Amino acid sequence: PGRLLTAVFALASVITAVLSLDATVVLLTPVVLATAARMGVEARPHLYACAHLSNTASLLLPVSNLTNLLAFTASGLSFTRFAALMALPWLVAIGAEYLVFRRFFDRELAAPLPSPDSSRPPELPLFALLTVGCTLAGFVVASALGIAPAWAALAGAVTLAGRALLRRRATPLTVVRSAAPAFLAFVLALGVVVRAVVDHGLADALHRVLPDGSGLPALLGVAALAAVLANLINNLPAVLVLLPLTAGAGPGAVLAVLLGVNIGPNLTYAGSLATLLWRRIAQQHGHRVGLGEFTRLGLLAVPAALVPAVVALWLSLRVVGG
Repeated sequence: PGRLLTAVFALASVITAVLSLDATVVLLTPVVLATAARMGVEARPHLYACAHLSNTASLLLPVSNLTNLLAFTASGLSFTRFAALMALPWLVAIGAEYLVFRRFFDRELAAPLPSPDSSRPPELPLFALLTVGCTLAGFVVASALGIAPAWAALAGAVTLAGRALLRRRATPLTVVRSAAPAFLAFVLALGVVVRAVVDHGLADALHRVLPDGSGLPALLGVAALAAVLANLINNLPAVLVLLPLTAGAGPGAVLAVLLGVNIGPNLTYAGSLATLLWRRIAQQHGHRVGLGEFTRLGLLAVPAALVPAVVALWLSLRVVGG
């Protein structure tokens, strides 16, 4: 069980960073549950790891989370500089989460393992992996040329969808559904609502309590406020509210907001849309997720990951430069 948790942390961190947090929730969570069932081990530590890492591990790249794309635009950073500044906070936050999980689930992780499964592992999807690798390289090249990363993402999506259509593994309707037009409309509507709220008093109220400067205490204050706001109104509205207020202070404050809205949602179900989706998927697979246990784990993991991640960001800003 302990080795499985380590594998889940490693795989979920990479999948979240490269393919976005939704891939970890929708694709990896059922696989983890099936693997735990085949191994005959308690699924809870590994199930909760998928939820936490879908948020925490989405710090690394601008394309890992919708909140990252918004912060990326507001920060004025290039794709590679964004990743360079967030690499150390990403590693530190994941490491802190891992230590908390090892302690919180020590009884489950110490349980003996039943007889091993000797079945052959499945073949790697080489075409998909190659396409994803080329898409990531496209993000770097597009950023260097001043081209929006959406065009690199579109090229990768067209390549994968075109191959699936040619092999009759997908239809035009399933491709359109995969683009989640209803979710896109929801995000647009949410942005309109948040803008109205900001213009009618919320911006002034938050501006009075936001710390000034780019020092470590200011970054800690900004990240803490962002984490609290994410749990009160969800992380996407929180980042829409806070980015216009912090963009003038430089990329450090913007990235501190990102730390708060990406790590903070691990405290409550309502913190992020990914967590709500994860809970629904867990219930569909017959796993009850207790609110009390989720909250207790979050009360330990969120401050344990957020504080050292902010310190790591402060160090990165001084080494890499904002």
